[in-house]
Amino acid sequence: MRPFFYILLISSLTTLSAIAQQRDLVPYVNPLTGTANSTTLTAVKHGAGTEQLANTIPAVGTPFGMTQWTPQTRLTEQKCVAPYYYKDKLFSGFRGTHWLSGSCTQDYGSFTIMPLCGTPKTRPNDYATTFSHNSEVATPAYYGITLPQYHLKAEVSATARCSMMQFSFDQDDDCYFIIRPNSDRGKGAIYIDPQHHEISGYNPAYRIYQGQGQPAGFSGYFVVQFEESFDAPRVFNDTTLADARSIESQPGIGGIVKFKVHKGSILKVRIGTSFTSIAAARENLRAEINHWDFKAVAKAGNDTWNQVLNKIIVDGSQEKTKKIFYTALYHTMQHPRLFNDVKGTYPAFSQSYQVKQLAAGNYYDDFSMWDIYRAQLPLYEILKPELVNDFVRSLILKGQQGGWLPIFPCWNNYTAAMIGDHAIAFIASAYNKGIRDYDVAAAYRLMRQNAFDTAAPADYHQGKGRRALASYLRYGYVPLEDAVPFAFHSREQVSRTLEYAYDDYALSTVAKALHKNDDYRALQQRAQNYVHVFDTALGDVNGRYADGSWYQHPNRDQKLFFITEGTPRQYGFYVPQNIPGLIRLTGGKAKFEAALDSLFIKKEYWHGNEPGQQIPFLYNYVNSPTKTAACVREILTNEYDEGPGGLCGNDDAGQISAWYVFAAMGFYPVNPVAPEYALTVPSFDRVVIHTGNNTVTTLTTGSQPGVKRNGKPYSALILRHEDLMKGGVFEIGK
Repeated sequence: MRPFFYILLISSLTTLSAIAQQRDLVPYVNPLTGTANSTTLTAVKHGAGTEQLANTIPAVGTPFGMTQWTPQTRLTEQKCVAPYYYKDKLFSGFRGTHWLSGSCTQDYGSFTIMPLCGTPKTRPNDYATTFSHNSEVATPAYYGITLPQYHLKAEVSATARCSMMQFSFDQDDDCYFIIRPNSDRGKGAIYIDPQHHEISGYNPAYRIYQGQGQPAGFSGYFVVQFEESFDAPRVFNDTTLADARSIESQPGIGGIVKFKVHKGSILKVRIGTSFTSIAAARENLRAEINHWDFKAVAKAGNDTWNQVLNKIIVDGSQEKTKKIFYTALYHTMQHPRLFNDVKGTYPAFSQSYQVKQLAAGNYYDDFSMWDIYRAQLPLYEILKPELVNDFVRSLILKGQQGGWLPIFPCWNNYTAAMIGDHAIAFIASAYNKGIRDYDVAAAYRLMRQNAFDTAAPADYHQGKGRRALASYLRYGYVPLEDAVPFAFHSREQVSRTLEYAYDDYALSTVAKALHKNDDYRALQQRAQNYVHVFDTALGDVNGRYADGSWYQHPNRDQKLFFITEGTPRQYGFYVPQNIPGLIRLTGGKAKFEAALDSLFIKKEYWHGNEPGQQIPFLYNYVNSPTKTAACVREILTNEYDEGPGGLCGNDDAGQISAWYVFAAMGFYPVNPVAPEYALTVPSFDRVVIHTGNNTVTTLTTGSQPGVKRNGKPYSALILRHEDLMKGGVFEIGK
C-alpha cells in the first residue's frame, strides 16, 4: 500500500469566486450505473434475488425533486420492480416516476407518455419498441433515445415538479401519443381537453408493508400540454377505444391523440405534476415551465446539477474514479422527495385526501430511514444544512399529523418497514451538529413517545410506534419468543435489539442537551442493551430466549431468522454508540482486530448490507489505520464501477453511493449521531468541499506521520464536525 499524507484546507470563498471556479461535472455522471445486475464481488457472494440489483434508474430531474423522468422498460408499479432495467429490450415510454431510487419498494402515482407512428395501438405489449443502448444519451438533466421503428427521436428534460419532452420525426406520418396512469389496480382517470391541447389525469397511491393495499390518501396528478393542437382524441380501456373525453377507474385506461407530422418536424410536450390536484399540477407547470424552449429547460437543469456537483471538487485520480465519484454523488441527491406544490400545498401525512399549507420551507417524503441515516443524510448535514432543517421539519409535521413519529415514512404514510427507529437517530444527528432551525421541543416529544410508549393496537397495526417495544423494555432485548407481528420484517429480534439500543443512545444525547435528566439516565442504560444479545461463548451476537438461554448451534456466517438481511458475524460489529465497550466485550483490542481480520479474510464482509458499512473503519479504534485504509481502498476498487452493474446491491435511496462519496474523500461517519468522522486515505490528490460559505480542501502529498491542524498537533484518526465546518488546514499523515 502506498504511503499517504493529505491536507484538509478550509477557507472562506465568496459566491463570485465559487462561480468562477465552477466546473462542468455533469459529463462525469452516468445515470445508467446501477440499472443492471451487480457485478461486484460481495454482491455475487452475498446478494440474492433483488439484493443483487442496485435498482436505480436513469432519472432525469433536479436534486431531491418531486418527480423523476425515466425511460420505461417495465409496465408495473409492483413492489421491487424498477421502471427501467438495462437488460430489457423494449421501450414503452417516458415515465413520470416516484420510484424510490435503488430500493425494493414500489413506484406510486406514476404515469407514462408514449409516442408511436403508423397504426394506433393501445396495449403496451403491442406498441413497445426495440431500442439500442448505443442511441441512449443519459445525464442527470437530459435523456434522449432514437426509436427506429417509429422513425423518431425522443428527448426529456425536467425541473423539480415538471418536465418538457421533445420529439423529432424522420418522415411524414400519422403519429400518436398515449398517456396512461400506471395503476395496477384499475384506478385513476384521464381527461382530454382539445381546446387547450391538454390531457390530465391522476393515479391513486396505495400502501405496501403495514396497511398493505390501503389507499395512501393522495394521488399522483398530471397535466400534459402539447405545443400544437391534436386530432382524434379518444380514451381507451385496454384495447377498447371510445370517442369520449374522459375515462375513470377501469383496468388499462389511457388517452390517445393524433398528430400529422412531417420529416424534420418537432413536437414539444410539457408536463406538470402534483400530489394535491390537477389544478396544482397545472399551477406548478405555469410556475416552472411557462414557455416552449426545450433547450432552455435542459440548460437550466444542467446548470442546476453542475451547481450541486461542484459542492465537491476532486482532482488527481483516474477519470474513471471521478466518474464513479460524481455518479455516486448524483445518486445521493434523489431522495428524500419534494412533496409540496410551488404555493406550499401538500397532502397531509397519513390522512385521506386532506391538503395542508406550509407556512415556509418545503415538505419532503420518501425517507428510506433504515439506510440513509448512516451516511446519505449526514452528507447533507455537511453540504446543505438548510435542506436538513426542512427534512426534520417534515418529520415533525408527519408526527403531529399522524400522531407518531414515523420510522420509515414513504408514500406519505406509515410503513413499519425494516427495523430500528432511525428517524430518532437522524434528528439527533442533525441536532448534535448544530442544525436546529425547527421546533426542538416538538421533535423531542415525538422521539420520546416512540422510545417509551406503545401504540394502541389499531395504531400499531397501521405501522405506528416501535415494533416489539414491550418486549424490548421488559427484557432489555427482544426475545426469540416474540415473533414481532405487524411488521414487514417479522422476527429479526437480535438486529432489532442492536438498533433500538443505538436509537436509545441517539435520543439520550438530545435528552442530555435539553436537561431531561431522568430520560437521559434511562436511555443511557438502554443504550447498553447490545450486551444482552452478545453470546460470549460464541464470540458474536446470538438469538436469546426470554429465560436468558441462547439459540443453540448458530452458524455465524449463515443468514438466520433473528438477523436482518445478514449474518451474526456481520451484525456483531454494529455497536456504533460504544465501540470501546464492544471491543472489551469481544476480549480486548487484539481479539477485536483478529475478528475484523477474520471477517475480511473469509470474505464474509458484505458491502451491500448497510449495518456493516462502518466495519472497515473500526480498525482505527484498535490503532490499525493502515488496515482501514487497505480495506476501504479494496472496497472502493472492487465494489463500485462505472458501468450498469457497478453498484454492489440495492443503492437504497443513495446510501451505498454516499458511502463511496465519504470514503473516497477520506472520512466516514462511523457513529452518525456523534459530530465526528473516522479518517482514512482519500482516493484523490485534492478534494474541495464547499460547506456554505466555507470550503474544505484535501491533498494527498507524501508520507509524513501525524496529524496537524493549522500547523499544530491534531487528533490522528478523528475529524470533528465543528472543525470541518469552521475551517483550518489539516495535515494527516500515515
